[in-house]
Amino acid sequence: MYVLRRSSLPGTNNRRRWWIAAIALLSVVTALFALTLTPSPTPAEAPVAPPPTLDIRQSPLNASPGTPAQTPTAAPDVLIADAVGAPRTADFRKLAAAAATAIYTWDTRTSSYSEVYSRLRDWWDVLPDGSNPLTVLVQEFEATGVNAGSYATLADQQAHRSAAVESLHCDSELAKVQERPAPWEGLHVCTASVSVLDQSISARNTYTAPVSVMVNCPPAVTAPTDHCVMVGFYAAPSRIVY
Repeated sequence: MYVLRRSSLPGTNNRRRWWIAAIALLSVVTALFALTLTPSPTPAEAPVAPPPTLDIRQSPLNASPGTPAQTPTAAPDVLIADAVGAPRTADFRKLAAAAATAIYTWDTRTSSYSEVYSRLRDWWDVLPDGSNPLTVLVQEFEATGVNAGSYATLADQQAHRSAAVESLHCDSELAKVQERPAPWEGLHVCTASVSVLDQSISARNTYTAPVSVMVNCPPAVTAPTDHCVMVGFYAAPSRIVY
């Protein structure tokens, strides 16, 4: 007797091959579907540079007066002064007060930085021994809170500065002068308290600033015979004479 096996039944092998092919096809489809869900790798991105840092500088109109620049700019060429020069007087107090006012007075609407410097240069009498070079003039003027670069920016704002002397103390009225008197007769030191007003099209600022003025008068051999001249001033806080 022959025993019939299931595998030998007609169509059994065909069904088995069909299931194997179906399973293989399903595996391929599953793999392809999985690939579509997997994000493709992206090339390494170059590091992003940080945004540039803005150099925000304090506006001279709002800056505290009397801060000297680290490196003073070179003295501008002397041009024809656009304002009245130093008063011709033998009264050292009068000259010191006028100088203190002039140091804190300028107007970008009518004068360039070189013209402002030239006006102060006309006041500054260089001594024969070279003890008061013009580099000090530039440095101390910048200590008032303005330099050639900031002046150009202020000109765009139509900025202008005015000043008035509130008080003036000279010579023996100053403790430092009492401790170290002037090295020669006719040299005077006065410290003025100046009320300053800064204005522009967008700002208005008032403050009080000290400034020390050195005045050389007769009978000093280095002074004119009939009037006094300014030989220096200090606006930097560390150099004010009290």
